[in-house]
Amino acid sequence: MAKSKATDLLASHKKIQTTLSTPFNVGVIALTPQKSNVVYNRRDYYKISLITKGSSNIIYPTRGLHVDRPALIFANPRIPFAWENTSEDITGYYCVFKDSFFRDKERREVFRDFPLFKAGGDPVFFLNDDQLPYLVSLFERMKVELETDYVYKYDVLRSSLHLVIHEALKMQPANNYIPNVNAANRIANLFVELLDRQFPVDSPQFIFQLKKPADFAANMAIHVNHLNAAVSEVTGKNTTTHINEKVMAEAKALLKHTDWPVADIGYSLGFEYPSYFNIFFKKHEGATPLAFRKTL
Repeated sequence: MAKSKATDLLASHKKIQTTLSTPFNVGVIALTPQKSNVVYNRRDYYKISLITKGSSNIIYPTRGLHVDRPALIFANPRIPFAWENTSEDITGYYCVFKDSFFRDKERREVFRDFPLFKAGGDPVFFLNDDQLPYLVSLFERMKVELETDYVYKYDVLRSSLHLVIHEALKMQPANNYIPNVNAANRIANLFVELLDRQFPVDSPQFIFQLKKPADFAANMAIHVNHLNAAVSEVTGKNTTTHINEKVMAEAKALLKHTDWPVADIGYSLGFEYPSYFNIFFKKHEGATPLAFRKTL
């Protein structure tokens, strides 16, 4: 499939994997036709973008939104979306964090219930002339604090993050969402985005979460038949074929470029037992994973 320009703003370079030793980071967005700064392509991070300049289309499975002025945008790892640049450059800030960044279980559960991060919620907030400088100051403060050696800096960062979240909770969310005119294209693009986000596998401990078309449909909040029809219409391949091709490509790469045991590779790719991985691999390649590795 010839993919559109749609891309997750916070994972602009999927080929470059960034590892993080802490559950939090903050930085500057500076995307231009010539330069795209690398942020995070992680599967377990919540993301907040503060857009100060530029225009884009944000595309969800059933609706879209044109962002043509400063905005605060929330995303979570369970809800797919795509991003289309419609201007020459985009500037602003980003913040990524795990829910474990909030220490106690009760606070994490309250955080997950915030409408900003819930499916069907309103994750985009347009900013007025008073809100923008205040939020810029919060992101600048977090950016500076993250570089300090202060022993309690993550407590300070948690406090600043709460201020960002509560500032959004006080706002009126954007209400000019528009239905996706070409729903099949949008759904197919989002399926591919969601599939791509799971790769590459960078650790034997990684567990492949979205294994079947039904898993993707549930994540996108649409019926699996609707998903299959849209993907087949746009790409000429069904969702199972896309998933299998991606898993096979990753399996070959791991067999070639790592020394992980075959069983660990299979487990990380969603196969509960080594025999299941062997059967799958042999069906598509004509050889077992071990036999394939010996030919390299």
